[in-house]
Amino acid sequence: MKAVILLSGGLDSATVLYQASADGCDCYAMSFDYQQRHKRELDSAFAIAKQVGVIQHQLVNFDLRQWGGSALTDEKLDLPVERSLTEMAQNIPITYVPARNTIFLSFALAYAETIGAERVYIGVNALDYSGYPDCRPDYMEAMQEVFRLGTKQGREGEAISIVSPLINLKKTEIIQLGNQLGVPWKLTWSCYAGGEKACGVCDSCRLRLAAFRELGLEDPIDYESQ
Repeated sequence: MKAVILLSGGLDSATVLYQASADGCDCYAMSFDYQQRHKRELDSAFAIAKQVGVIQHQLVNFDLRQWGGSALTDEKLDLPVERSLTEMAQNIPITYVPARNTIFLSFALAYAETIGAERVYIGVNALDYSGYPDCRPDYMEAMQEVFRLGTKQGREGEAISIVSPLINLKKTEIIQLGNQLGVPWKLTWSCYAGGEKACGVCDSCRLRLAAFRELGLEDPIDYESQ
């Protein structure tokens, strides 16, 4: 079974790639350079893909800086830092990139249909405190309908399935699943800042660190601050 896996290089997407491999899929990874400020994640994506031995790894390039609208694509906007989990849960943060998963899934769908894949795996999570609108079950259900209606495969009754195994898992549960699958956390990258070391204070770092601590585990990546 062929599967396209959206691979950012982060904790969640790495776990999804390992899950797809454990599911017996022939894995085709797809990563995106959209001129995000944390392009350091792409190094992790390629390192993780090499560990799994993906059949192909596509890097798609486009530039979202021209539109801005997110602290991940516009360096004039400050990243939220030192926020508590309660603060993170209050509003959709400035790190939301407009329509990002719709863009990513569209590329993945085109690639999947071209190679005759049956599945597209994505590491969205509805329980994350960021609350991004394109990481929720109703959105994924709507995109599954797009996959069915918008492709030759779908119209002929063989729609490509979107698989989102982490969507209802807490971050601690994702780490536990990754441990079972043997995900090399040392190779992953979650920080939004994109420095030589993870900053330890952006929302993504704080969510990750909190989950490892809750499990009584040490996060093996290097941080500027914890």
